[in-house]
Amino acid sequence: MPDLAEARSISVEEYLAGEAVAVVRHEYIAGEVFAMAGATEEHATIAGNVFALLRAHVRGRPCRVYIADMKLRVEPASAFFYPDVFVTCDARDAAEPLSKRCPRVIIEVLSESTEGYDRGAKFADYRRLDTLEEYVLIDSRRRACEVFRRRPEGWLLDAPPENGWLVLQSIDFECSLEAIYEDVVFASPGATDAA
Repeated sequence: MPDLAEARSISVEEYLAGEAVAVVRHEYIAGEVFAMAGATEEHATIAGNVFALLRAHVRGRPCRVYIADMKLRVEPASAFFYPDVFVTCDARDAAEPLSKRCPRVIIEVLSESTEGYDRGAKFADYRRLDTLEEYVLIDSRRRACEVFRRRPEGWLLDAPPENGWLVLQSIDFECSLEAIYEDVVFASPGATDAA
């Protein structure tokens, strides 16, 4: 899809047609297309660990967990994203095989190049999803994560996980940071600060 990424503005239909045959994944925001960069080993390992933990947790329930290759449509922002991991428990998503629209939890693994975007513009777009209850940011450079929760007064950052545990209230899930960071070898010394 090389020409698609150079186009000034394209329609959702053009994006979806191009993405169906693309070798490289692209995110779409209001007519613009952005190629997705590859992930580091730390990033991929963390996302894989979280996916495996969540998949085991929701087995036998009406929820589904998706990793990196499933598109998430954010209609109010005219956007499609590829979250690192997300959970949907909405029956409407079962009818859509190529993208989902109703996540309950979205998890992004932070890297130096994506952290500002994941905390800023992307989170602003995600907050427009009525079904989203929790947004989790997991650092790939050190042992740390944050959970933003939708409250009646707005989105609030909950205190860092106590005793090294991540708790997702919306799906009754908890796991240790040890499990999230299993087999992760940080690139720089001293990067294993406690959360």
